[in-house]
Parts: sequence; structure tokens; C-alpha cells
Amino acid sequence: MWKTARREIKLERPLVMGILNVTPDSFSDGGSFATVEEALVQAERMIGEGADIIDIGGESTRPGSLQITASEEIGRVVPVIQTIAERFDTPISIDTSKAAVAKAAVDAGAEIIDDISGLRWEPELADVAAAAGAGLIIMHSRGEFTTMHSQPPVDDIIATVLAEVRSSVETAIERGVAREQIVIDVGIGFGKTPEQNLELIAKLDRLVSEFEGYPLLIGASRKSFIGKLLNEPDPQKRVAGSIAAAALAVWQGARIVRVHDVKATADAVRIVSALRAKL
Repeated sequence: MWKTARREIKLERPLVMGILNVTPDSFSDGGSFATVEEALVQAERMIGEGADIIDIGGESTRPGSLQITASEEIGRVVPVIQTIAERFDTPISIDTSKAAVAKAAVDAGAEIIDDISGLRWEPELADVAAAAGAGLIIMHSRGEFTTMHSQPPVDDIIATVLAEVRSSVETAIERGVAREQIVIDVGIGFGKTPEQNLELIAKLDRLVSEFEGYPLLIGASRKSFIGKLLNEPDPQKRVAGSIAAAALAVWQGARIVRVHDVKATADAVRIVSALRAKL
């Protein structure tokens, strides 16, 4: 079970988290769902296609993006969260690294906080999760907001992720977050080389073992390492590669995959789960 602010989510099967960016500049779908009406239509479509969770983001974290203020981010996400929460019972996650945004989002109906900084930028975000009983996704990344995609590579990415995520988990627990609230994201694409992204997915079973008791989430959808492997500069044409990455991650033990293409990924995950059940 994964404890959130509104329920306990069963993890007996791998879950699909649908990405809903309400930003003008996200790398794959920026500007596509900028209004509340457009976002609601997309959320309904993803839920119909099999999304178990909707992850709403109001600030782009693509390479070269500029950080916006908390008030601007709140203005983008809160009306969307309120509308979707009133219409559907599907769990909503807020993709933010700001404590003020997390608090406003939870008050509006979100029940999970997805922090790309792993509590490094604003540890107070853990206080929000603890007070609300919200699910907390601790993602591994390196550097600050403007430098996280331009970090020099580390020698051993597995050891680095293990050490730094453990530190973030300790911070969360010290601030009152229960173990049952925490999910770990190894942070594909954030301060890693293309080869290291591949290594993290290929060796995910080791990370699952090392982080026993904490479900692992993988978000590789349409990312640049897939584009480089496939020689495909257009993120929207990386669907097949994204599904392959998600399927292998699930085979290696991921309990949640964060994706743009819900229907195709949900179908692939169902097949992988059926195959694993025969082992």
C-alpha cells in the first residue's frame, strides 16, 4: 500500500501515472493543455485510457527552462486540480519542488507530492507532506534548478543514487513523513548521461532490492536519451522507445511508470505483468 492524503493505493500491480503539464514550455507537450478546459479533457482521456494517477505540473523542468515564482505556479495548477478533483476520484499528484505550491495543491485536492529535487531545494516540502499525510515521491536529481541538466557525470551512478536518495529519505522521515507515504524515483534524465540512464533502468532490480520497502517509480517517457538512441529529435515520435523503457522497468521491479502515452503504456504494462506472473 502507498498511503496518500485521501486513500491507500494498492500496488499489487504496476500503476500508470499520466503526465499532465499545464505549462507553455514543457519539452514534449508545452502549451497543449494551458486552459482548465483543455486540461480537464486530457485528464478525462488519460483516465479512460487506464491512468491510475494524474501528475499535474505547472513549471517546466526541461533543459534551459527558467524557474517561475510560487504564485505563478499556483495560479496554473490550482484551478486544474480543483476541477479534476471535483470531477473524478482518480488520485492527483502535484509535480513541484516548492513547499508553498505543494500546500496549495494539497488544499485544492491533490494527494501526492512529486518533488524532482528530492527535498534538496526546499526541505519544508516534507513538512507539508507530513501534515497532510500526502504521498511523497522523492526523485533523485543533481545540481540546482538551472544546472541540473548540465552536471558533470559521476563515476558510479548506482552508488550515487543510492547514497543521495537515502539521505533524502532520512530528511523526509526526520520531518515526520511516514515510510508508507514515500515512493522513490531514480530521476531518469536529471544529471545523468544517456549511458547512465540506460544503466539505471537495466539495473533497476538492484535498486529495488537496496530500497526494500519503498516502491520505485520510473519516468523515462519521451526523454532525450531515447531520442539519441533512436536518432529522433521530435519527443512526440519517441513513443515506441518510451514504451520499451517502461516495460523493462516494470519487468525489473518498478511499481509505477510516469508516462505521456497512457493507453499504449498501460497495454504494455499489462502484458509484462502477465508474463512476470508466470515466472
